[in-house]
Amino acid sequence: MNALPDFPWDRLAPYKEQAAAHPGGLVDLSVGTPVDPVPGVVREALAAASDSPGYPLTYGTARLREAAAGWLRRNHQVVVDPAAVLPTIGSKELVAWLPTLLGVRAGQRVVFPELAYPTYDVGARLAGAEPFATDGLLALGPEPVPLVWVNSPSNPTGRVLPAEHLRKVVSWARERGAVVASDECYIELGWEDRPVSILHPDVCGGSHEGLLAVHSLSKRSNLAGYRAAFVAGDPALVKRLLEVRKHAGMIVPQPVQAAMTAALDDDAHVAEQRERYAARRAALRPVLDAAGWEIEHSEAGLYLWAGNGENCWDQVGELASRGILVAPGDFYGPTGSRHIRVAITATDERIDAAVSRLQ
Repeated sequence: MNALPDFPWDRLAPYKEQAAAHPGGLVDLSVGTPVDPVPGVVREALAAASDSPGYPLTYGTARLREAAAGWLRRNHQVVVDPAAVLPTIGSKELVAWLPTLLGVRAGQRVVFPELAYPTYDVGARLAGAEPFATDGLLALGPEPVPLVWVNSPSNPTGRVLPAEHLRKVVSWARERGAVVASDECYIELGWEDRPVSILHPDVCGGSHEGLLAVHSLSKRSNLAGYRAAFVAGDPALVKRLLEVRKHAGMIVPQPVQAAMTAALDDDAHVAEQRERYAARRAALRPVLDAAGWEIEHSEAGLYLWAGNGENCWDQVGELASRGILVAPGDFYGPTGSRHIRVAITATDERIDAAVSRLQ
């Protein structure tokens, strides 16, 4: 295993302390953690399955896999066999361990975007592989690459990759025998643009060979505390992941599987949550812009990618002086050093407080 980087969020501690000293209290827009209630239909399903004394299935129940496949078909025009669906203990766990589960070896490169969720880098290091951040796959030349990550909508930037771009990534990877893993955790939160799955026929040509899509229920259903996610795609790859996960004991608890099934069957609560986030975004974005921060990308997802030309840590400090905590852009790669990531996941009351302090 290669040496792991320091946990980046620890560096925010003094700024959090500064922001918390504001007379109106802390407005935490740094971590995108849900703050709204878990939907009633999900809690009821969890409670009904709470008497689960036996071991759960690593593969997940048939009903859960059918619910996931149904959701993909209903909302994203993706047809996947329920046999090619596998629940995971949240999406971060899968991102961190996917290179290892796929057998990526030391000396091989795991490719991910220049601005990216830090766990792609960590996952490569855990496997002993080389993390390689680039937005230009063609620059890699003919060398073999076992795994390529794409992330649309992007964390941190909210950028949406069009089908044409994703199609080129799939073509490039298939020519080289690489697996493409698509982190689609924010796919239901498109604002100015509509995200498309790597498994959509317009992208993959109707074949899921070499492709995996990662989906999370944390944001859409407020289930971050449940650690509820799944991966779907190439049946052969899903089978390979299943076999390793059986041996490793990577199993989603049975009550959580029941809760996931209920969440994936129900679209009403997702629409309701979207409206909450849309209203918070509509309140915060124009005020942030008027205060001197230019918003870039941010067509989807739960973050505003912003910059005022200064070093990202100076921007963090300026906002902390107003009692607002945000994430510095360099958490997501060196090219983010002039940007900040602002989450819209605070309560309505805290968003209103942020708006008041920025005006």
